[in-house]
Amino acid sequence: MRRGVGAGAIAKKKLAEAKYKERGNVLAEDQIVQMSKQLETFKSNLEEFASKHKQEIRKSSQFRVQFQEMCATIGVDPLASGKGFWSEMLGVGDFYYELGVQIIEVCLALKHRNGGLITLDELHQRVLKGRGKYAQDVSQDDLVRAIKKLKVMGSGFGMIPVGGSYLVQSVPAELNMDHTVVLQLAEKKGYVTVSEIKGSLKWEKERACHVLDHLLKEGLAWLDSQAPGEAQYWLPALFSELTHRDVTPEEANQMTP
Repeated sequence: MRRGVGAGAIAKKKLAEAKYKERGNVLAEDQIVQMSKQLETFKSNLEEFASKHKQEIRKSSQFRVQFQEMCATIGVDPLASGKGFWSEMLGVGDFYYELGVQIIEVCLALKHRNGGLITLDELHQRVLKGRGKYAQDVSQDDLVRAIKKLKVMGSGFGMIPVGGSYLVQSVPAELNMDHTVVLQLAEKKGYVTVSEIKGSLKWEKERACHVLDHLLKEGLAWLDSQAPGEAQYWLPALFSELTHRDVTPEEANQMTP
């Protein structure tokens, strides 16, 4: 018969396990120390990169993306506002703050003709035009970041996905999924009719009219009751004729019902 394990063997086994665990702890501590050193080295290099390429990071969206990716590696948010190192060194907090102010100015200037909706493309063009030829480069991604910061502040700003891009909403109008779907339907032509909504979305007439009446009430749509065949509901943020020229408040009043 097989002999049982003696007390001495058990003691030796426990001692070996204890030493193995102790050695494992030592190795783990060494790895943590090494990782901390590597992290400090990387952070130091990151600070050197930020200092050396400060102007490029502020002026070029490509450099900002590269810098943001480097920061993400060590869990640092370079866009955080406040008096932290990154904000003070790069001025990125000021950059998005100033961009947010410019976005608000553009949206307010055009509100009388679009009701508070503007395509991201048009907003980008107007922001670039307002900044001048020698100002910092601004990408649509920068606009999206700035708008998200405005949204957090409860300013009524938001974005509605339309046709692979966005409509920027600058008024606190309540838009649900029905409104969003109708805006998406109107994206190609700039307008929509009750029949088109019924045919494309399989809605009852009452539902379509309810959505369109809300858009009219909020100033986001204009009604062309003289259109041949059926009344057309135009979305001024979407139709190109208004996108390429300014419309005065007087013209806007003449075109609204």
